[in-house]
Amino acid sequence: MTLKGLGGYTRTDREKKLIIERLTKRPDFQYKMHAKYQLMDAPAADFDLEEPVLKDEVNELICDYDVTPLTKFCPECGRKYPEGENFCLDCAEKLREIKSVDISSIDLNPTFDFTANNQYNNFSDILTAENLEKLTVENFDVNKIVLNIKRTAFKRLDAAVKDNGIYLDSLSIVEKIMLFTKAFVDVEYKSYGAELGYYRFNRIYVDDRQLDALQITTMLHELAHFLIKEIITHVLCTIWECSKTTEIESVATFILSYSPVTALVDEYAAHTVEGRFTLYGFQDYSSFLNIEKSVELEKSEIEMLKTIGNTFANIIKKILESFIDAEMLSEIKDQFRRDILDQPDYRNLIHENCTLLNRKGMVEAIRLLLVEGFVVSMDNAEKLESYNEMW
Repeated sequence: MTLKGLGGYTRTDREKKLIIERLTKRPDFQYKMHAKYQLMDAPAADFDLEEPVLKDEVNELICDYDVTPLTKFCPECGRKYPEGENFCLDCAEKLREIKSVDISSIDLNPTFDFTANNQYNNFSDILTAENLEKLTVENFDVNKIVLNIKRTAFKRLDAAVKDNGIYLDSLSIVEKIMLFTKAFVDVEYKSYGAELGYYRFNRIYVDDRQLDALQITTMLHELAHFLIKEIITHVLCTIWECSKTTEIESVATFILSYSPVTALVDEYAAHTVEGRFTLYGFQDYSSFLNIEKSVELEKSEIEMLKTIGNTFANIIKKILESFIDAEMLSEIKDQFRRDILDQPDYRNLIHENCTLLNRKGMVEAIRLLLVEGFVVSMDNAEKLESYNEMW
């Protein structure tokens, strides 16, 4: 299978394509700038319209009533109660106080195990012609792998909320996103460097000096990198019928980073995921564009690499949207409007790819990346050893 051969497995993401066309190709496109940077000419499904004045009038009426503070909540259903209550009326659960929780200090110890018959603890057993042959012929179910990763993370998130007495509605949007991200991968604040953040060996580093809106998109961008690595790791474990070890993770990491070609797929996917939770006009493709400059391929081949990245992003976005619902997405947008003073620039949207691979096409695309990357890794055992020391 080649990049050009994947063309028969694609389809157009029509909804995304329509939005991008409306924002970038209409010469008469006009947008009205409000204090909240609302786009009045955009589809209602994708942008919030001005809130009606009636809401303020209703709020004024509500203020006339004496409202008892709700200081407790049910850890089972989330219902809020006043101070004098002790048990939830619906769940018969003991109520907890709504309290301030330092999300940055919570350690969830995220791990995603994969247990099988074989156990590879050295690279000499992994980097074999037999394992290369298996990569070319064995099948795997990407959806099953993603579902298992998602199920494990959500169980961990649920346990963290209950164990730490967290009332989600009391958290800021950046705290909610950090807690969600920690269900998948360790998150730390970094204290130096100009980068907004980065991902290295199952740990995300975020600059807490940055605006909350940028911290949010940075965490989601780097979480996408982690999830792609985790998916590739589980694919290798599935094909080789082996337990997950740091050696397998090192091979997955090498495959995603050894070449500008695979790095381009990885980076484009992360940018696309980030862009899903960013106001239109504030997408950033800088690191992807830097990689693209170093790739000597035909334009059609680069577009196919972007299609692979876009399909990875579509898979990851479905995981994120299971937690980031419409209300939280609105909170993220509001955070952008509070933090970002620049006017939106839609020119970067020309880099958007609106093509997706079907299930069979994505399997073949992943297989192509694995086979080519594994062949190179067989001659780079020393590099793999250096990776293995970093976990």
